[in-house]
Amino acid sequence: MTEEENAAKGRNFIEEAIDKDLKEGVYDHVCTRFPPEPNGYLHIGHAKSILLNYGIAKEYGGKFNLRFDDTNPTKEKSEFVESIQRDVAWLGADWEGRLFFASNYFDRMYEIAVKLIRKGKAYVSDLSAEQMKEYRGTLTEPGINDPNRDRSVEENLDLFTRMKDGEFADGEKTLRAKIDMASSNINMRDPIIYRVAHMSHQNTGDKWCIYPMYDFAHPIEDAVEGVTHSLCTLEFEDHRPLYDWVVREAEFPNPPRQIEFAKMYLTNVVTGKRYIKKLVEQGIVDGWDDPRLVSISGLRRRGVTPEAIRNFVQMAGISKSQASCDYSMLEYCIREDLKPSCKRMMAVIDPVKLVIDNYPEGKTELLPVENNKENPELGSREVPFGRELWIEKEDFMEEPPKKYFRLFPGSEVRLMNAFFVTCTGCEKDAEGNVTVIHATYDPATRGGDSPDGRKVKGTIHWVYAGTAKQAEIRLYENIIDESKGVYNEDGSLNLNPNSLKVCRGYVEPELAKAQAFDRFQFVREGFFCADCKDSAEGAPVFNRIVTLKSSFVLPGSGQH
Repeated sequence: MTEEENAAKGRNFIEEAIDKDLKEGVYDHVCTRFPPEPNGYLHIGHAKSILLNYGIAKEYGGKFNLRFDDTNPTKEKSEFVESIQRDVAWLGADWEGRLFFASNYFDRMYEIAVKLIRKGKAYVSDLSAEQMKEYRGTLTEPGINDPNRDRSVEENLDLFTRMKDGEFADGEKTLRAKIDMASSNINMRDPIIYRVAHMSHQNTGDKWCIYPMYDFAHPIEDAVEGVTHSLCTLEFEDHRPLYDWVVREAEFPNPPRQIEFAKMYLTNVVTGKRYIKKLVEQGIVDGWDDPRLVSISGLRRRGVTPEAIRNFVQMAGISKSQASCDYSMLEYCIREDLKPSCKRMMAVIDPVKLVIDNYPEGKTELLPVENNKENPELGSREVPFGRELWIEKEDFMEEPPKKYFRLFPGSEVRLMNAFFVTCTGCEKDAEGNVTVIHATYDPATRGGDSPDGRKVKGTIHWVYAGTAKQAEIRLYENIIDESKGVYNEDGSLNLNPNSLKVCRGYVEPELAKAQAFDRFQFVREGFFCADCKDSAEGAPVFNRIVTLKSSFVLPGSGQH
């Protein structure tokens, strides 16, 4: 059955494969795993793997393991172990105590390596990395047998023991699987399964000076943990014969099955750990959780919800075909998640003073405002109003173009939820910058409607200067210059110099009480979240999560 036919039935190709395995009695249960290497923070692409593996386990009433593939001490840190656990839990994938580390199986892996040597399936090599590459062959030419390939079992056992005991320097010896140097699959040409590395490990300390290679360790980890279906991305498809060889030669009963799916790619974003690390180290971003990054911690700090990411992953779907998702699709999912749940508040990001000259001096009144017209359950609030207000600078022009419906001398507009006002003029400083705008109001239009039925085309938001609180507001754009693509010709990142704009604006008094991760819609400006790192009591910093405008077209709907 084709992918399209499976999709039409509501089943993806992975579910079809698992259904078949269960029906034929290959397995009597389902166990999946998410196996990150702790060498960096997770990003949006990892979310697909996390949610797929967890979702499959839940669908079949099975088990889900979180396992750290910590077999490379040169790049791994406990900081990354902790951050990954936070991210996986935040996405809602509950491993229910099934937390594992590959390094906890090092003794078992060593025993299996010894077993392979005794079976004549592994040998110690003296070749250097350069020689190894030379002997390996090409896609069109077979490899050449290692000069040490026919060492006796006894000699290999002795050398491997001495490797473990620290007798050899890094790179001096390796243990290779003895498979087939003429294989059409280069991964099967006697791959290295152990190397010497005199390094301290974040979990096992200095116990080991030899470490297993990923392609050897990973299938053993799956088999030891009872994983039934090892769901991984397409780049491991060519490694599957080696995966199967390892579990077969290690003689695991009922070994796991590897199934590959396409990675999630997003247009014009940075996901490579090497590039993100460089951005962090050079101080271009504020750590791995900078809101401009699509690391899971960065998205969380920006204010994106796990529900939005889960909806995005579901919308992207599961496929064997490599494809990219437009970033606007993620933004669409974020907006759809936030629209019904956020209060719609007023905040002025680039402020200028508006004085209503005929409003009584010293008077303050409270105006009722619905928190979210689409969600009555969020209730309403009272917003203070008085003679002096803050409005956006862009809402006034002394000499406006045609079809400009905001404030200019002689124009009448609606102050949102308040009154009609008519602009009478402005004040300027010595440089010609507008500092104060003057207007008069119509008391009969309280609430924003006129009893005589006259209409106005423009509506602007505002904040009462007498009670407004100043706040830092951060406006984010893509860290990549989307017009030029991700990479420059020299391979460096093509960074957007305007990816962060910091503003000092004014917000409603209620917003000054915002706690970390509180989310709001700022009228006309977008959805915002109180920053979890830089906000202080009574002085929140707001990150723009996403703007209100969308360029994404929902497939099959023709609608944005």
